Amino acid sequence: MADGTPYRRVVLKLSGESFAHAGERGIAMDEVVLISKQVCKAMQSGAQIAIVIGGGNILRGAQFTAGNSSIQEATAHYMGMLATVINGLALQDAIESLGCETRLLTAIRMDGVAEPYIRRRAKRHLDKGRIVILAAGTGSPFVTTDTAAAQRALELEADILLKATRVDGVYSDDPEKNPHALLYSELSYNNVREQNLRVMDPTAIAQCMEHDMPILVFNFKKEGNIVRAVSGARIGTLISSQVAVTK
Repeated sequence: MADGTPYRRVVLKLSGESFAHAGERGIAMDEVVLISKQVCKAMQSGAQIAIVIGGGNILRGAQFTAGNSSIQEATAHYMGMLATVINGLALQDAIESLGCETRLLTAIRMDGVAEPYIRRRAKRHLDKGRIVILAAGTGSPFVTTDTAAAQRALELEADILLKATRVDGVYSDDPEKNPHALLYSELSYNNVREQNLRVMDPTAIAQCMEHDMPILVFNFKKEGNIVRAVSGARIGTLISSQVAVTK
């Protein structure tokens, strides 16, 4: 879509860390409410919004796999998926407290707290103007929530996958360690793979590349950036098949 034109439907990927204060763990509801205010305002552009959430602020499956044989790796991944559901419940209440209607859908059935993820049901909720929160990843172990976000963006026929981060986009190096790192405004999928840039996990990048799903990496901590991203403004780093490296 052209610069400044709102997207019809987007999938927003939020990390679990976005629910906590920088350097902390757990859920800080003031952070969740700030995100929720932006999401509700972004809906005013007319876009349909689905949100895929991580769970790293509560638990990462990988933390139980290194040198700990008492928990199988698959079990650890399931534990991480359940952490995303806790975040989903917090986000749902925060958004609904602002007057926006939501539905929480989980890839692992837990009917007492959420609806099961069914693609057609999710699309129907989006068509009805509800913010759809997607938790529990894909429901399978050994799959990151980044890959789940790419998968859901394809299934739901989104126009773009929005990857929310704490930095302004994709850099040539870690900007926190290298003050001379360059910020890219545009990249191709091949640029990301060839330079081994840490944007999303390789499986997520490969899926988006195969199906030509554009990715926008942007800083959600800047006030109004979620609204700008959903509205098609040129912020952050756009990754697609149509561009070469632009710094």
